Amino acid sequence: MYQDLKKLYWWPNMKAIIAEYVGKCLTCSRVKAECQKPSGLLVQPEIPMWKWERITMDFIIKLPKTSNGHDTIWVIVDRLTKSAHFIPTRETDSTETLTRLYIKKIVSRHGVPISIISDHDSHFTSRFWQSLQSALGTQLDMSMAYHPETNGQSERTIQTLEDMLRAYVIDFGKGWGKQLPLVESPVCWAEVGDVQLTGPEIIHETTEKIVQIRQRLQAVRDRQRSYANIRRKPLEFQVGDRVMLKVSPRKGVIRFGKIGKVNPWYIGPFKILERISPVAYKLELPEELSNVHSTFHVSNLKKCLSDKSLVIPMKELRLDDKLNFVEEPVEIMDKLICILSIPYDKSAQN
Repeated sequence: MYQDLKKLYWWPNMKAIIAEYVGKCLTCSRVKAECQKPSGLLVQPEIPMWKWERITMDFIIKLPKTSNGHDTIWVIVDRLTKSAHFIPTRETDSTETLTRLYIKKIVSRHGVPISIISDHDSHFTSRFWQSLQSALGTQLDMSMAYHPETNGQSERTIQTLEDMLRAYVIDFGKGWGKQLPLVESPVCWAEVGDVQLTGPEIIHETTEKIVQIRQRLQAVRDRQRSYANIRRKPLEFQVGDRVMLKVSPRKGVIRFGKIGKVNPWYIGPFKILERISPVAYKLELPEELSNVHSTFHVSNLKKCLSDKSLVIPMKELRLDDKLNFVEEPVEIMDKLICILSIPYDKSAQN
């Protein structure tokens, strides 16, 4: 626009005014892809001071059923020592059943943790689970549904466990549940063959190991943060700001109605209701998006500069809970009838 206008017109601060005008175009905000660095610097959770003080948890589901009916594994990882417990469960188990397992397997062995990092599984978001952890004094930290970088330790442990399970299923079939304790990773402070430490020596040895682990974790985190932030840029919003929300057009599938590649990159605008963390915000979503979790990472948002009176009706779009477009056939334009021709074989009569 600037290149076209400058051939015939000129006025003071012309380029900046044109850029501001284009920036306020709601249609442009929806359809233009971002060509800049992803927003939001890496935010890392606090390093625990002691083992089994801060943990993460997740589920591996849809496994072959064991003879006891178990088809799910509850993975619980200590964020300091990386030791883990793998608890076989059923996908249909209630929150109350999981709570009894949690107290028996974790609390009775390691005490009540200070914080738990998990995803937005229905078990972890239930009122019963949240009220229990509140009574125990445990803080619940949920990873963001569309940017789950806070739960990386559980994801990495699950990936390793799944590799082991493939071998177990091949070798043991439905008996994989009995082998789970063999792949748990307890922490042994003494080397194999060393004299067993007792009394104050155990406390001294353990304390030294914990300090060493925390120093190494800090070095790794500093290196990880420096690598990640090179490719990112800081971005902040204020409560009340209006933002556009990035959606996820599906690729590699047959599209009906509108062509998939011409679907908008962003929808909105939406109002920011709360700042959850330095890189997470809660949005005021319409009723049409009631199935979508309302907390988003800053990399999925961009500032909306358009007039507040301009709003795109959400009825024009259909999204699933993963922010993917859902499209259905609008009209059947034609049909093809295929007739199978079978050659006649005279020898078949005999």
